[in-house]
Amino acid sequence: MSYRDREAPVIEAYPTGVSVAPGEAVGVCCSSDTREVAVEVARVGGTREVVWTSLAVPTERQAAPADAAAHGCGWDVTFEIAVGYDWRSGYYEVVLRGRDEATGLLTEALTFFVVRPTSALQERARRMLLVLATNTYAAYNDWGGHNLYTGGHRASLLRPWAPGLLSKPEPHMRYPNVDGVPDPDHQRFRHWTTVQGLSPWSGSSGWHNWERPFVQWAERAGYALDVAVNSDLELHPDVVDGYPLVVSVGHDEYWSWGMRDTLEAYIARGGNCAFFSGNSVCWQARIEDGGAAVVSYKTDYAEDPVLGTDQEHLLTTAWCSARVGRPENHLTGVTFSRGGYIKMGQAVPHGSGGYTVWRPEHWIFAGTGVRYGDVVGAHDQVAVYEVDGCELTVSPDTGLPVPTGADGTPATFEVLASAPARLWDKDEQPSRYRPGPQGDLEWMAEEVFGEANAETIGRLAHNHAVLGVYTRGGTVVTTGATDWSYGLAGHDPVIEQMTRNVLDRLGQPSP
Repeated sequence: MSYRDREAPVIEAYPTGVSVAPGEAVGVCCSSDTREVAVEVARVGGTREVVWTSLAVPTERQAAPADAAAHGCGWDVTFEIAVGYDWRSGYYEVVLRGRDEATGLLTEALTFFVVRPTSALQERARRMLLVLATNTYAAYNDWGGHNLYTGGHRASLLRPWAPGLLSKPEPHMRYPNVDGVPDPDHQRFRHWTTVQGLSPWSGSSGWHNWERPFVQWAERAGYALDVAVNSDLELHPDVVDGYPLVVSVGHDEYWSWGMRDTLEAYIARGGNCAFFSGNSVCWQARIEDGGAAVVSYKTDYAEDPVLGTDQEHLLTTAWCSARVGRPENHLTGVTFSRGGYIKMGQAVPHGSGGYTVWRPEHWIFAGTGVRYGDVVGAHDQVAVYEVDGCELTVSPDTGLPVPTGADGTPATFEVLASAPARLWDKDEQPSRYRPGPQGDLEWMAEEVFGEANAETIGRLAHNHAVLGVYTRGGTVVTTGATDWSYGLAGHDPVIEQMTRNVLDRLGQPSP
């Protein structure tokens, strides 16, 4: 589907790079039915701070090539923004507004770039670094053609973002639905996006859903955040240096080998990490064209040109696949293959939406008043959508769940809370995910264990979202679910206090 067929006027734009340093210039490539646009650039955080404006930028319509989704639009640069040396690291939205002379209709478009940090190490020691899941933004972006869920294997960042990825009408429906109305085939959400003119994939990724509310809450609560993008971890690995804490939020699904090398080395040196996210580090991706494209063949990995070569370790399929041999548990402590979905399709459709607490004495629960067996986060449904877990057993000494470690989860990992979850079998997934003979459950069993049979499928059939922590050099906390930020947006006192406990403890400068 193309979003260039909406009623005129249409304004669309993208930057020449999503990550820039202070003192650099970023070009904006624009196609517009209007003769000119007014432009406003603002850092969006705890407050919205306008840093650059231009009232009358001449524009024209630029054609999109047929392969724009994979290889970008190739538009001419319409204007440039000189990023000041004094611009703080953060998410900068670019708003373009124009009026059609014939109809008088006013319209606007959004794009963004990130000013990555260049501050001195001693200054970084008093801040924390949020890494935006921009690889996942690109994977779900269906502007100009196929995304990675509709037949594409390469996603360009040199094109506009589909409507809904950066902004949605407020109040907006959450995804999945949490208003008590069953919607196992996602028809209500898909109808709503159609009415609103949004991408049907905009519930699964983008700035608006999770990172925006996290940044707003954190900065208003007094935490100092710097911001980078996924590709910075590979292309600018020193971006993590000096920070006591690196944070991932929401749906951070696509990671390259180089990204993992950077963050795992940082943790080994004593750096801390918090994954307030789920389905995290699920698929291996390759970053190409200097960060302008993301490649992942996923279940179609037989088409990946590295298969059968000395670069096969870079095969862009699931990290937990035996063919790759580097399960995401090694980094996050948990894996999608032992998680799956909650209140999505027919996966735990009537779950509570919260976590059951197993170890209330742990420091992450300090000041919350929770006790063993309490359910936390259910009001705002923080343990839903896509979730990660680990292979569990029950300790004979305590009767509490503990990891087996057989799936790659670190030996020091502590299971603090969990919620039942399930990978879709071929009959449980919504119709738009149901083109082939296997569901996620059967496919994961085949990739993890080498074949899908009753035994291997059974080992993955009863999973959990797992909230936990491990220490190996630095300390890593994971919520094991995408929707943690909704508890912050809803001001759930327990979720807020647990988040403060993580940021306060792990965000302190190292001795």
